[in-house]
This record gives sequence, structure tokens and C-alpha cells, in this order.
Amino acid sequence: MAARFSATFLLACVALSSLQVYHVSGDLDQAKREPESFTEPNEVPVDEKLEKPSNEPPIVSDSKPIEEAQDDRQWQATEEEAMAKPEPGEDTAPPPPFKDEFKEELVIRPLQSGDIYASFQFSTLWDTDFVQGKRVSHYHLFPKSLGQVISKFSIRELHISFTQGFWRTMQWGQPFLPSPPGAELWVWFQDTVTDVDGAWKELTNVLSGIFCASLNFIDSTNTVQPTASFKPLGLGNVTDSRFLRYAMLPREIVCTENLTPWKKLLPCGSKAGLAVLLKSEKLFHSSFHSEAVHIRPVCQDAECKEPSWELRQTLNVVFDVYTSGQGKKEWSLFKMFSRTLTEACPLSSSSKVYVDVTDNPEGELFDLLPVSPLLDQAVVLGDRRTYVVYDLTNRDTFGSTRSLNLLVRWKADGGEMMRPLLHSERYVAGFGLQTGEIHTLIYNYHPYRAYPVLLMETVPWYLRLYIHTLTVTSKSKENKPSYIHYQPSKDRLRPHLLEMLVQLPPNSVTEVTVQFERALLKWTEYTPDPNHGFYVGSSVISALVPSMVAMDTNNTQERPLFSSFFPCKEESSYFARVYTEPLLVNLPTPDFSMPYNVICLTCTVVAVGYGSFYNLLTRTFQVEEPSPGLAKRLANIIRRWRGVPEL
Repeated sequence: MAARFSATFLLACVALSSLQVYHVSGDLDQAKREPESFTEPNEVPVDEKLEKPSNEPPIVSDSKPIEEAQDDRQWQATEEEAMAKPEPGEDTAPPPPFKDEFKEELVIRPLQSGDIYASFQFSTLWDTDFVQGKRVSHYHLFPKSLGQVISKFSIRELHISFTQGFWRTMQWGQPFLPSPPGAELWVWFQDTVTDVDGAWKELTNVLSGIFCASLNFIDSTNTVQPTASFKPLGLGNVTDSRFLRYAMLPREIVCTENLTPWKKLLPCGSKAGLAVLLKSEKLFHSSFHSEAVHIRPVCQDAECKEPSWELRQTLNVVFDVYTSGQGKKEWSLFKMFSRTLTEACPLSSSSKVYVDVTDNPEGELFDLLPVSPLLDQAVVLGDRRTYVVYDLTNRDTFGSTRSLNLLVRWKADGGEMMRPLLHSERYVAGFGLQTGEIHTLIYNYHPYRAYPVLLMETVPWYLRLYIHTLTVTSKSKENKPSYIHYQPSKDRLRPHLLEMLVQLPPNSVTEVTVQFERALLKWTEYTPDPNHGFYVGSSVISALVPSMVAMDTNNTQERPLFSSFFPCKEESSYFARVYTEPLLVNLPTPDFSMPYNVICLTCTVVAVGYGSFYNLLTRTFQVEEPSPGLAKRLANIIRRWRGVPEL
């Protein structure tokens, strides 16, 4: 029986094998009769690539791997890539080189106060166009997250900064790129955007996730549309302020979780180049720290026929090495950053370190080690400065130790710092919690030249301005502004916006005052710490400050990054932007402990009053006879013993 079963099973297997061979041979004969197909199994026809993608999910065939289908959905080729794809059998040309460039710079400037100002500049330039309807899918140096943001929201320019601390202009001079305390965001949209407010709201939420910040708190109550301030810094002379949005969060705290995504936008991250110095515990243990991202279109060449997109990442920090060094002004890279430089970023075309030696032409104030023979002069903020240059792309810069640790040894105290020509302050005056007054002081220290400044004030809606009390005085005389734009606030909808063009007399102090009344907020609108106060964003002052140094307007010439951000049209002046201190205003605050007291008192009254009344209504009363006395109980006991009836 077992032998018969084995023979039957063997015959069945042989029959099945012959059937499969017959099917395979039939398929081969059919393939020989059909013409050969030159289409690759995973190739998509060009016409299908150029069709508009539908909202339905693509159907993946069994012959195409699922992983490749997912890759095709994530990486869709651009129009140029689809048209340029070669036919099978032709020689495949090498892919075109990426038209992008990355540069990095570090500027170190010893300050007269004993502090050290270090400014990092990272520039990524890409010869592409995000706004002509072309979808870019392949990125090299430019971060893909920001490229997708530019394409999706049709952004012309984007400027965002996160700052911890306040820049002390009178002690440190003017910074290369100013920024207010907290978070600042201003964006120019393309004129093709129909719903600017909707795009602005969605953009703030996206940037909040990219930079791990509280930008999602930006809404209509702290967003304005300046008409004269914050003109585009890139290509195009846009004057329609409907496509501009500006917001500020003066209470935003900057910490490591904001620095980490900022460093990830760099091509080399924090693994090589100047970014290795960006150590969090050192950067945040400083007097001032500011990181920013600027995106704008610039010219590709001197003829400026085609635009390029520039991503400028800046980080400014001021170290108080005089106090931390026990009264010594000596500093080094290792002392400031706890690290030294060992190599340039492999993806950078230029990597340099600049040390400002303008006040030390002959080396009489300090010694800079190691010595570099390269010197460079640049016009920065209307002043011609001299810098010692260290080129990190040259291996000889690192010497035999393969490490660069700049060291400064001071010989004598430096002279007095040149006072900035433009300076501003702001404070709140008044008493009580009903009314107050905002004072803005603008200083012009130029000895003989007057120049106009543009002042922009953004005041929250809960400080109701009395615009008829606005006064502008210079040298105890009324100074009438030549231009005023005022947009009143709406409760819980939008803030006040005040822009003025004021002429500053030479060597004078101009005071701008306006009175306000404090509003009463709803109890749900107070912050968790209402007695701390409410912050009011900094005032913004923009001006063309007089200068004796001519400024070249050709942006295509080779120059340091820190000297070529703000454009300037007049040779006798330079553009400067100054931010005042943010204000801290107290509002009428209710006693938030009173609800607790009311709850306790109410519960006590209810427990005593209602509880007693409830007991009277629900308790059952019974008549109980009084118990007999002790003598009577003893007599009854004796009578029971004697068999006599009880009393």
C-alpha cells in the first residue's frame, strides 16, 4: 500500500513539472513572435511625467517594486529633467554640476569694553528659481526644508532672528546685522499670492516646527503691515505693502533647541568648518547671542540678467572674557568656544577668519598669534576697517599642529571707542495703572550734519494710544514730522502701527512722546504670571547715516560677507537699523486668589446652612420616656426578688 502511494505521488510531481515547462515554452514562443520592447521596466514615458499630477494615489503594478514606487512619489523629476532623459541605447551624459556655492566666515572684533564680538556668516548661493512654476526636487547645499517653504508659500524674501539679550550700542558700537530681543519675523510674499493672511498664518506654524520656536503665537494681534519700513533687501523694488507682514515676540526665549535646527541647515552641519565652534554651553553663557536666517534673491553676475537665491545664516555672540578671565583681556578660540579649528568645511568654496586690527596697526596694543601675512580692508558701517585674514582652505594656516587657535595678548589699554552716530532709547513714564506715557529718545551725534530717520512703533491693542498727544521735540523746539502713517488698533484684532519720518538736527536729542491708557483684559487673557508685566516690542529706527567713506554698490565683487548685506545707494551715507529696548508694562491685574477665597466661603455656607436644613427635613423623631432614677431601679430589683409587682 505504501509503495503504491509513493508511485502515485511521484507520477503527480512529474506531470506538474511537465505542465510548468509547457507554459514557460509557450511564453517564450509568444515573446519571440512579439517585437522587442525598448522600454525599461521602471521607466515612465515623458508625456506621463509632464501631465499634471492628480489627487488620486498612483497604482503600482506587480512588476514594479513598492520601494521604487514610493521613491517616485517622493522624488518627482522637474520638467527639464524629464525632457533631458536620454533614450535607451544612447550614451548617458554625466549629470550637470550643481549651480550652488557655500561660503563661511568668522569675524572677531575686540571691543573697548573688554568684551569680544564674534560674528559667524554662512552664505549658500544657488542659481535656481523657485517662483517660475518649476518644482525643484533635488537639493545639494541649499536646505530642502527651506526650499520647499519658499516654493509652497511663494516667498520673495524671508528674515527671521532669535536673540537673547540686548545689544549695548554705546558700549559695543553697531553690530553687523542688528536684531531685537526675542523673535522677529518679516516676510515679503510674491504678488501672485491671493490670501496673504492665510499664507502668513500657515507659514508661521511651519517655521515654528522647523526652528522649534513659539512662532505659532504670531497672529493678527501682533502682526502689522509697514508701509515705509522694511523694504526688500534683494532684487526688485516692491512698494505694495499688502504683501509684507512683520511680527515680533519680545518674550521669546532662545535656547539649545533653537540652535540645533539652525546648525542642521548648514551643509556640513556642526561636524566640520567654522560650525565646530558653535558649542551650546559656551554660546549661551555670553552677554549677547543672536542667530538669524535671511533668504533673498540676488544677482547671478554683474549684468544681473538671472536671479539667484541666497541663504544667509548669521550668528552673533559677545563674550565677557574680561570678567570671566579675572580682569585679563586676553582671549583665544579655545577660551571662548572650548574648541579649535582643524579644517574647513569640505563643501565650502571659501572659509576665512577675520580679526579686526584697525586699532592696532603697528601691534602696540596687542599681539595676535599665529601671525598671518594676509590683510584685508573693508568698509563696514561707514568706517574703513583693517582685518587679518586666516584662510582655512590653505593647509599652511594650521601649521604643524594641524590646529588653529588664535591667541591675543594685550600690551596696553586701548583708546576710547568712537561713539556711534545714531543711538536710541525708550522707556515708560507715569504713575498708577490707568494712564502712562511712552518716551522714545533718538540721538544724533554727528557734529554738523542733519539726516532723516524713519521711526516705526508697534504697540499692542491693550495700550490705547491717544494719538492727539503725540509730540516730537528737538533742542526744546517742536520738530514736525514730514511723514506720518498711523493705523489704529482694534481690540483683540490688531495692534497700533505708527510710522514717522523725522529730521534729526546735528548733535541733538529728539524726543517722541505719546500718552496711552491701559485696557482691562478678560481674566482668560492674562498670562500665567500677570504680575510680571506685559512686554511691548522694540521700536525700529531706519536711517541713512552720513559717512565719509564711499560705498561700492556692486554686489558681485569679492568682499567679506559681513560687509555686503544692506544695499546702499548714496556714497556719502550707509544704511543703519537700530532697535530700542522692549518695554515692560504693568496692567490692572485682578486678585487671582480671590476666587479661591470665594469658593472656600461658599462651601462653608452651603455645608452649614444647607446641611442643617437637610437634616431637619430628613431626620425621624421618636418620643422616648425618661429613664427611672437609681432608687426606683433598686426598689424594682428587690421587689422582683420578693415576687412583688414592680413600682
